[in-house]
Amino acid sequence: MNENNKPVKHGGLWTVLFTVISLFWIFPIVLVVINSFKQKAYISRNAFSIPMGKAFVGFENYTRGIETTQFFASFGWTLLITVGSVVLILLCTSMCAWWIVRVNNWAAKLLYTLFLFNMIVPFQMVMFTLSKIADMLKLNTPWGLTIVYLGFGAGLAVFIFTGVIKGIPAELEESAMIDGASVPRIFFQIVVPIMKPSIVSVAILEAMWIWNDYLLPYLTLDLGKYKTISVAVQYLKGGYGSVDMGAMMACLVLAIIPIIIFYLVCQKYIVSGVMAGAVKG
Repeated sequence: MNENNKPVKHGGLWTVLFTVISLFWIFPIVLVVINSFKQKAYISRNAFSIPMGKAFVGFENYTRGIETTQFFASFGWTLLITVGSVVLILLCTSMCAWWIVRVNNWAAKLLYTLFLFNMIVPFQMVMFTLSKIADMLKLNTPWGLTIVYLGFGAGLAVFIFTGVIKGIPAELEESAMIDGASVPRIFFQIVVPIMKPSIVSVAILEAMWIWNDYLLPYLTLDLGKYKTISVAVQYLKGGYGSVDMGAMMACLVLAIIPIIIFYLVCQKYIVSGVMAGAVKG
């Protein structure tokens, strides 16, 4: 506080501080992009140098990586799994959370506890059993994998949605019910619009996790028919531990771009939704 009892503004200092921190976060991504234009030998020799002269190979790494990994097929399966899983998670968990909050009996509380337990159990404890059951139930396809992701992603989504729905006045729904609105109409036309900021937030979290996930697709999918990007990139490893680092870096760049675009597009909806919620509150 200064002499006039006004708070001292440190906006410039905080801007500099967070700019420096953001550079540390961005640096690994920049390093991957730089090395995606280098020859393999120069990546091993000096990973931090700018690709110039003989080290620069243009888009050769991208071409080789796309051909070796069948990147576009893997991209399609990854997109299908990610979109399908996120839609399924958002639809099922939002309705489930609404039921848990509005019913609020012993069964709802027990179900909510099980969802919280889902967040606690380490994946390593269930991965071998999961792989076996997925094969038995024929879930080793991209469509079956969306159901598996629903099981693993439901805990966090229900936890977030439950907290949001508790803040929605039940009187809004009761008024709509008195006016003759059906239960699905109340949920999709009253509850869902209010939940929009949290829905977008959960969508981003789940999409980033599913898009970048390696273990679940590797353990569950029939890799002879389906490969996600994270699994396909591993096939750039050769014999005796050799790795085509140039092609791998190029594929990683191609894999990063879509999820970054998705985050940047959805970010403005999160900010505007939070601000709207603050004004309404």
